[in-house]
Amino acid sequence: MVKPRRISDFKPTFTNLAQTSHYQLTFGGLPLGLRQHLNVRGLDYRFLTETSGLLCNRAVLPGSSNAIANIRGNYTGVVENMSHARIFTEASLEFYVDKEYKTLKFFEHWIEFIANGSGQDQSRKDYFVRMEYPDDYKTYQTKLVKFDRDYNEEMIYNFYGLFPRALNNTPVKYEGSEVLKATVLFTFDRYSVGKYSSYDRYRGRYNNLKENFKQKRRTAAEVEAIADDSGLSRKEAAIIQSGGFVETVIE
Repeated sequence: MVKPRRISDFKPTFTNLAQTSHYQLTFGGLPLGLRQHLNVRGLDYRFLTETSGLLCNRAVLPGSSNAIANIRGNYTGVVENMSHARIFTEASLEFYVDKEYKTLKFFEHWIEFIANGSGQDQSRKDYFVRMEYPDDYKTYQTKLVKFDRDYNEEMIYNFYGLFPRALNNTPVKYEGSEVLKATVLFTFDRYSVGKYSSYDRYRGRYNNLKENFKQKRRTAAEVEAIADDSGLSRKEAAIIQSGGFVETVIE
């Protein structure tokens, strides 16, 4: 049965909604050969890892879906839908273009590097394409962080095997001059959500788990006390602390 509710009951929910304008993009883990290819074109480490992300004007949080297969025959006359794989969508990001055109150079030369394994001068008539190995142009440490304005909560998307698939056409015009923007479509092998550093694993808060550092400290203290009082080993004390029992032999 539906119960009547007051507007004040819903107010905390609707005044605690996430905003679209709080996010940060960081390109990390660019392979050495790719970094060198970009460095000699005026794109230093700071621009690649920090400034480029700050110039990201519009981002789309990635999504995924389940690939479905129809299973027939388990039950007579019944068709069951079952998932057999997880599918990741591509990510479209829009960037402001700076006066030195470093934004355009970044993605133009990244895409160029992927298809220029031959190392030939592209202006030559006999130029040919030879693709680089995937590990030489994919990044495995790119992050998109969505946070709230108080910096209390965040969603971290970790991209694995990310690289630009397409740099979309960038229109320019005389009429109504505006800030130049470039849209890049990225593809990636997969993504994970949450923190995954060794420190976050230690504190028990990786993969969006709630931090249980205090609980770990309390558990460790209890194991220590049991071991000291009983003379048992730390392993046996841990079993007793978790609710188990240790078989003892009386001689």
